[in-house]
Amino acid sequence: MLAEDIDRQVLFEGLVYNEQGERVAIAFIGGVAHYAIPDCGFMRHVEARKIDDAVLARLKEQVTSQKEDLVRGMLEMLGKDDLFTKAAIDASIRNMDQQIRQSDRSQWGPWLQLLGFRVVVDVHGDVVDLLYPQQPEVGPDEE
Repeated sequence: MLAEDIDRQVLFEGLVYNEQGERVAIAFIGGVAHYAIPDCGFMRHVEARKIDDAVLARLKEQVTSQKEDLVRGMLEMLGKDDLFTKAAIDASIRNMDQQIRQSDRSQWGPWLQLLGFRVVVDVHGDVVDLLYPQQPEVGPDEE
């Protein structure tokens, strides 16, 4: 993907909120995508790439920390346990950020929004928190 394309790209539209819970808007300034963060009646514009890169780095860090379990689970789900499949899954995890950038956001963005995934940023565009959908508690009788 070209640098100019990345500058116009917004990965987490509709999923970014300020610390007060207000949804962050999207604005294009000089052809560059920005998140417009509400701040006491003002809008602070931060390049989308800065926030998107920070979110991708956090997601990749979390996935990488669980890599062995994820790979094992994927191999079981696929019903395969060969070297080539494992290498392909490892490469997918390693290149996760590039794959997300090249994917069709309309395929996964609305689902994340529907499930309650949120990115919380401060007025400077620093990622404060990633909020994941809550899984219902399963009692011992419900398993």
